Amino acid sequence: MSTAQSPVPAPWPALRAAHHTVVPRRPVILLGPHGPVTVGSVAEAHLSALAAWPHWIGIDPGAVTLHFGGDIGAIDTHWATVNEALRTQGLIVAWRDEPYGVWDDQEVSHATIERAASRFWGTLTLGAHCNGYVADALSRPTHLWVAQRSLNKPTDPGMLDNLIGGGVPLGQSPWEALQREAFEEAGLAPDEIALATPGRVVALHCDIPEGLQREHLHVYDLRLPAGRTPQNQDGEVAWHQCWPVAEALAAAAEGRFTTDAALATLDFAVRHGVVAAHDPLAVALEALVAGAASGAPAAR
Repeated sequence: MSTAQSPVPAPWPALRAAHHTVVPRRPVILLGPHGPVTVGSVAEAHLSALAAWPHWIGIDPGAVTLHFGGDIGAIDTHWATVNEALRTQGLIVAWRDEPYGVWDDQEVSHATIERAASRFWGTLTLGAHCNGYVADALSRPTHLWVAQRSLNKPTDPGMLDNLIGGGVPLGQSPWEALQREAFEEAGLAPDEIALATPGRVVALHCDIPEGLQREHLHVYDLRLPAGRTPQNQDGEVAWHQCWPVAEALAAAAEGRFTTDAALATLDFAVRHGVVAAHDPLAVALEALVAGAASGAPAAR
């Protein structure tokens, strides 16, 4: 992944936020069954809280080292004990009771932690977002389906979002998570969402109130026929509206979309030629691209 910094056209807050970090952090190294691997980072201000477990956590000037045990079961059990205590102290918030993988940069999982704990530890998370669009007779995108998040959502209530979007839990690939979310968020049948096509992976590395958001956002596209209206099923979406592509991009530029959704929308626009490759927006996004999104598993 390129780390080059490019001028970001104003305002586009999502592009600015995607790699904005000011909080000093210390790398976290997990000693697992296959040797040491760097899996995240912890805020310097929280190091004192980790001193309660000297038998499991080594705190050195250059890194925090986790000695949770030699097998995955021990690692998961002991890490969960620490996370429950940090939750009690108010250092881990918005608990979900949802297991997430502790991924390395190649998206290989080395352990399991509670989803909310990933921000405290700065571990990599995976996301899957899908741009639903309508095209003309020449297959040129004309409109994008825009969702407004429910006002009752714990994160980013009322913000604009893509047709489908969510985190990837343990045991699922981004493609599989997309298939699961399709009905819940948009009422799409399996044969409809199976037609989604992979776009690119956008990498985020930014400070948020809960800690550090380090994420690989897998972006997908789904062309919907004119007249096919998404219908939310789980109450987490207030409405879906079909907007001209230019209107959706303008809303993203104004900061009305969530950061993930704005980046997914821009990635769509660049790949479909709505935003030219030499445009400063495309250049700024390219610095965040980490590869191609994962697609459907090969048929056996």
